[in-house]
Amino acid sequence: MNTTTLTTPNSRRDFLKFTLSAGATVGTLGLTLGFHLPAEAQKMGPDASAVDINAWIRITPDNHVICEVARAEMGQGTSTGLPMLLAEELECQWSDVRMEFASVNEHVARNNIYVTFATGGSRGTRDSQLVMRKAGATAREMLKAAAAQQWGVATTELVAKDGRISHAATKRSASYGELASAAAKQPAPQNVALKAPSEWKIVGKSMPRFDIPAKTNGSAQFGIDVRLPKMLYAAIAQCPVFGGAPKSVETGAVLQRRGVKKVVTGPDFVAVVADNWWRAQQALKSLKISWDFKGLDQLDDAAILKVLQNDLAVAKPLRQDGNFEAAWAQAPQQAGFKTLEAEYFTPYLNHFTLEPQNCTALVEPDSSGDAKQAKVTIWAPTQNAEATQAVAAKTLGVPLQNAIIHRPYLGGGFGRRGAFQDFVSQAVIVAKELPGTPVKLLWSREEDMQHDFYRPVALYRQRAVIDAQGRLQAWQALFASPSIAAIIRPNALKNGQDFQAGEAFHDSPYEVANYDARHAMSRLNVPIGFWRSVYHSQNPFARESFLDEVFHAAGQDPVQGRLALLPKDGRDAKVLQVVAKAAGWGTSLPKGRFRGLAVQDAYGSYAATVVELSVSPEKAVTVHKVFVAIDPGHVNNPDSAKAQIEGNVVYALGTVFLNEITLREGRVQQNNLSDYPLLQLRQTPEIVPILVPTGGEVWGGLGEPPYAALPAALGNAIAAATGVRLRKMPFANEGFTLA
Repeated sequence: MNTTTLTTPNSRRDFLKFTLSAGATVGTLGLTLGFHLPAEAQKMGPDASAVDINAWIRITPDNHVICEVARAEMGQGTSTGLPMLLAEELECQWSDVRMEFASVNEHVARNNIYVTFATGGSRGTRDSQLVMRKAGATAREMLKAAAAQQWGVATTELVAKDGRISHAATKRSASYGELASAAAKQPAPQNVALKAPSEWKIVGKSMPRFDIPAKTNGSAQFGIDVRLPKMLYAAIAQCPVFGGAPKSVETGAVLQRRGVKKVVTGPDFVAVVADNWWRAQQALKSLKISWDFKGLDQLDDAAILKVLQNDLAVAKPLRQDGNFEAAWAQAPQQAGFKTLEAEYFTPYLNHFTLEPQNCTALVEPDSSGDAKQAKVTIWAPTQNAEATQAVAAKTLGVPLQNAIIHRPYLGGGFGRRGAFQDFVSQAVIVAKELPGTPVKLLWSREEDMQHDFYRPVALYRQRAVIDAQGRLQAWQALFASPSIAAIIRPNALKNGQDFQAGEAFHDSPYEVANYDARHAMSRLNVPIGFWRSVYHSQNPFARESFLDEVFHAAGQDPVQGRLALLPKDGRDAKVLQVVAKAAGWGTSLPKGRFRGLAVQDAYGSYAATVVELSVSPEKAVTVHKVFVAIDPGHVNNPDSAKAQIEGNVVYALGTVFLNEITLREGRVQQNNLSDYPLLQLRQTPEIVPILVPTGGEVWGGLGEPPYAALPAALGNAIAAATGVRLRKMPFANEGFTLA
């Protein structure tokens, strides 16, 4: 590149062009020059006149406030919630607020200016709230400083309100749009005061979501909607046995088919590229592929269960209070003491995002022929744009800044599109074979079902000692499951143990004198990953169901029994009492109806659930009502919070009753909706969301915590109705189906 072009960019448009086109030569210079954008920097697009106040906020002359959102929007409302937090501190009118998704390339070039793009673990709001509030408060003070400088008054005499700065003494006033250019030149204050919750006017109110209109009128662009000039389409077949690879591919006949452009063989897949996806998929079906299973095609459900059972014997302690073994050994000699044992099981589960995995990639070689100076442009529905960029760059073998990422909406995530970016690397591998041509890779539903990073399988063996007064004296939980952390972030292990996999047990709030929780990290040849609420989707099922068994054996009410074991002033106890009251616990029900409940904290929030249902003689279950009380500390947008509760209930009902992933000869047996059904509208109960925010410094999540208590509450309600204790999911395997 001619060195005369290496000048400091004067606008955001120039900055992006500068950093994205300069390649490795500017890899060092770009970071040096890109830490600070000039005050007059502007943004590409319809609001090109907008002025950057800071990385998060741009203000137009007509007073529109544009908020940059780094987190992904996949239906949870983050793209509205984060601007709400910013607008609250900025003191602008909500009607003036707009949003756009931040650029991950700008993020990297400006030394990770947006903190993180990763969206998972219910962290979209809780890990961004402080950053967004400070960004708004900082911009507010810079606007005040600009007005003070122009008017020759002290900033302490100025008031920011409804998108204007006012000076009461002189009756002067100016809009943010009028002050924006001057404000951008002010130094950012190091410390800003944030509003007390009692002063909030936007946070805590139900605001219309930015993403809803486009999603309802069809104009929203998801990854699957990407259309580019001269774009080709790729269909993919991955080795049906995990860890296998293509051995040979007969391409002759397929390459003669209409519209077929190329057959690409990857490390564990074969893809057909054609001028439309249907032709690519049909050609793929006729392709003769020989696979090398590498001896990994013997795994089945029986072998998996055997591994889990063996691992229980070598489970390592996560937490030990008192002496369980002594209490267990002494129990038979104690008058009136009872012992209880039970085994629980949860299967592998698929994420089943409504939008199958897809990615569009365009690989453009460098004119010099240097492979390391090539550029790849990606359009991907991703939960983590930083991971997408890193994978795309690594796959092509180019510097990070040579991977340009565009973020459409996600048709569901649930953890599938976060840490694991297999669909991105595949798209790059295919597009590399067709340089200069954009290629959209789209998985079939069958591929999506059989090549997921599944929720881990788990086996639990629990024992308890109940004294003569019906009190729980000792409790042991041995459980085995594969470790996600051991695969993707082994540094998170503590003394060789995965405490995330032990959630709900190692951090159980119940006060039991003799408590023993142990976990074994099982090793199985099945890909696993983060799944909605992760281990909180299964561990609480075993814990809260077994606890109900204890109370039944002790003749205790499940609510009062739990309250006796929970800290009196704990948030667990509060949400439990709130949901019990709302559901009328202890009051009579219509004939044939029964209740069950459970409580569980997750991701900084505390949730309790009561399920009301009836069961026919044929074991058809009608779930009439589901009450969910949740304390997330603070509620940003109540409407979105309630929607998250409702979504969790629907997701849980389908997975608990209907879904599992099974294996035979190393292959996943499920293919599509025919054997992995979704909940139907007629099966959806009345859902009663109850928000119980306690405030304080804690901001909990809402995308996953409502799920945690649901499976156990359902099982406990069925046990109350029938006397049958369901210890394995899905319940359909025990003959219980949804009516």
